[in-house]
Amino acid sequence: MPPQLRPYQVDLINDLYRKLNEGHKRVAIVAGTGAGKTVISGQICAHAERAGKRLMFLVHLDVLVGQTYEKMESFGLNCGFIKAGWEENRDAPIQIASIQTMAKRHWWKQWPADVVFYDEGHITLFSQVGKKVLKTFPDAWHLVMTATPKRLGKEQLGDVMDTLVASPVPSDLQQRGFLAPMKYYSMPPDGVANLKEVKTVRGDYDEAGLKNACDRPELIEKIVREWQRLCPGKRTIAFCVDIEHARHVADAFRAAGITADTVEGGTAIKDRKRMYSDLREENILVLTSCNVISIGFDEPSVEVGLMLRPTQSSALHLQQIGRVMRISPQTGKQYGIILDQAGNLERLGFPEDIKDYHLPVQEQKNSEGGAPPPTKPCPQCGRIVLSFIAKCPDCGHQWITERPLNLEDMVEIYSADQAHQINDIPTLVELFHSHRRRAYYRRNAPTWAERSFWEHCGRWPKDAWCLGSIFGPRPTPTQMLEYFEYLQKSAKRIGKRQDWIVLEFEKECGPGSFQRMANLRQAI
Repeated sequence: MPPQLRPYQVDLINDLYRKLNEGHKRVAIVAGTGAGKTVISGQICAHAERAGKRLMFLVHLDVLVGQTYEKMESFGLNCGFIKAGWEENRDAPIQIASIQTMAKRHWWKQWPADVVFYDEGHITLFSQVGKKVLKTFPDAWHLVMTATPKRLGKEQLGDVMDTLVASPVPSDLQQRGFLAPMKYYSMPPDGVANLKEVKTVRGDYDEAGLKNACDRPELIEKIVREWQRLCPGKRTIAFCVDIEHARHVADAFRAAGITADTVEGGTAIKDRKRMYSDLREENILVLTSCNVISIGFDEPSVEVGLMLRPTQSSALHLQQIGRVMRISPQTGKQYGIILDQAGNLERLGFPEDIKDYHLPVQEQKNSEGGAPPPTKPCPQCGRIVLSFIAKCPDCGHQWITERPLNLEDMVEIYSADQAHQINDIPTLVELFHSHRRRAYYRRNAPTWAERSFWEHCGRWPKDAWCLGSIFGPRPTPTQMLEYFEYLQKSAKRIGKRQDWIVLEFEKECGPGSFQRMANLRQAI
């Protein structure tokens, strides 16, 4: 029997057909991770074949060819392949096509496609082959499936597609029981890895710079300890910077007596399946990778995701979180857990806070040149290099060990959707403290923290909640002087008077603390 569709999946497909009947030829289909993209796409293909249409199904990864075919088989569909190593059948009404193989074979250009389906469309549609396909079949229906409509790069889906249909947002699917509830843990707001000196390449952090910032023994050992403290014994996947980083993380877990393995881009599909089975059966507890399990990995029993690779891509960020949002009642999974050592949650947000889906369009950027990139001198040989360089090309000096690390324990953080439901006062106070610390470390005024807390939690904080939020109950004299200077600069920037400085100072450091600080300044 073919898979049974959920009610919202049926609604989504019906919405798609309404759009096509209205005359739209290019439709984006947005279904977040865990919403059942493969089932939805399989049903669309089955309907197309039943209606006598010929459909070309584009994928961008080898592993997705097999996964797609398995889903087509479950619907009883007859498929041909445009993929090296797979049987070619040009008469089949559905062609599963790898964009890598399509670049080398050209017979598909004469194949009479009525429908073109772009899996992971934010990638396949914008590939060189994807763009050729769009032009080659101008009269076909072009359907773009994606979990994340916003993508890195200049061109966006809204620049190419006519309209979209979408599944319910993640928070809605959680309430219906189709996605697991989530718990999030992250580092303090000043972060762990120092990314200020990591350059950006094509919209995301440069991998070499990320490696220097993140592939460090202190950070790797810290994430192992945090895993042991917060979620020991749970099936876990780790998203790493590169394959060497992934191996180092797996080695560290094994050294702590925890079974772990690494899946790589060159890992054979049969070996990947074995690793995924080992994880499901708890023969291993931690599986590390670089990019391999961000897309196409479907193991609902996984409970924990370790975010060890900072990114600026909201698509990659949400896909990674989605790997642990699937439900798995048969294994007793109650919720998914994210341990974020990369600062991605603060940078890119939470899936629960998505309110709707829309088609993004290309942002218009100022064409004027910006400031020249910052530089620094090598302390050994004096050569001037760009500030993100980690190794001097002349003398080999390494800057890695000079980068400060914050190795404080992770704390639980909440999406706005989760925070609006919190009524426990101690938890709200702790949340407000995190907003206060974030404001201080960013040198935003304390009023920024109050507004940010209101937007996050839907209520205003009380003055009494400020006490000890940044330095704890006993700030040192140095900390008090630094906080006074911070308030002075904030007051000047937002137009506040001296009495505001006194009030804000004593909200943080306690009654009478301003006079003690003033006496300290006079003594100095």
